[in-house]
Amino acid sequence: MDDTTVWLLLGALVALLLAGTAAVLLIRVLRARKLLVDAGIPLRDKALVWAAVIYTVSPVDLLPDPVY
Repeated sequence: MDDTTVWLLLGALVALLLAGTAAVLLIRVLRARKLLVDAGIPLRDKALVWAAVIYTVSPVDLLPDPVY
């Protein structure tokens, strides 16, 4: 095997692991959503949970770090 095929196989393995991790996290978020709907939690707290999820997933940095 040459270096190119090794790197391609390694990249494919990493992509599969990331996809699996993303699927597990998506299932957990959907289960948490169901618990939030059923639990009778106030709307403000539900909105804070979803804002945190969106901020975590979003590529936009709303609070940029200062550059000195």
